[in-house]
Amino acid sequence: MTMKTNINKHKGIHLKLLLLIICLLSTVHNTAQEVAILKYEGGGDWYANPTAVPNLIRFCNENIKTKLNEKPRNVETRSKEIYNYPIVFLTGHGNVFFSEAASNNLREYLISGGFLHISDNYGLNDFIRKEMKKVFPELEFQEIPFDHAIYHQSYNFSTLPKIHEHDQAAAQGFGLFFEGRLICFYDYESDLSDGWEDEIVHNNPPEIRLKALQMGANIIAYAFKN
Repeated sequence: MTMKTNINKHKGIHLKLLLLIICLLSTVHNTAQEVAILKYEGGGDWYANPTAVPNLIRFCNENIKTKLNEKPRNVETRSKEIYNYPIVFLTGHGNVFFSEAASNNLREYLISGGFLHISDNYGLNDFIRKEMKKVFPELEFQEIPFDHAIYHQSYNFSTLPKIHEHDQAAAQGFGLFFEGRLICFYDYESDLSDGWEDEIVHNNPPEIRLKALQMGANIIAYAFKN
């Protein structure tokens, strides 16, 4: 093992401890925990679905007894502030770009205990797969089997909810696994975050929105436990 590898390993341990301390302090002091929306570069609409995460937070606080701040933060991919959030959300329709600094920062965050949820809002797929290769060149997205724990937290799923139809393709949940741990969940052809939006935005049926919110709650629960 090289000196550089040793340094990176110890750095990762320290960042894991930092994330753990943040979670423990929130629990001990009965304060709200924070989640964030990832503000990436490239010109894509990282700000898409503005009501989605706030609605998901509200649903989780009411139904799975989380204590999340109802207003999610915005955090830049290269910012060290990302370590304040156990989970960050990424969505959009178009171009995503991670600089070298952003890629390195996101990598350290994820291997140190953070979690990333990506929701393809249609048009994101080609960009996000290329950019995540910068973050983890050694990893490939794997389709997550439905016996995985992320599908069986507070709610049980045998299929991934499909909110909107685009290409007559089945909804799929992909993941990146680092040393056996799921660090990124990517819903594709599902539009989960559309299902979290205010009902008036897309006029989705109540039962579809409920399934989307329940799956979102599973993602949050899994991220906080793992």
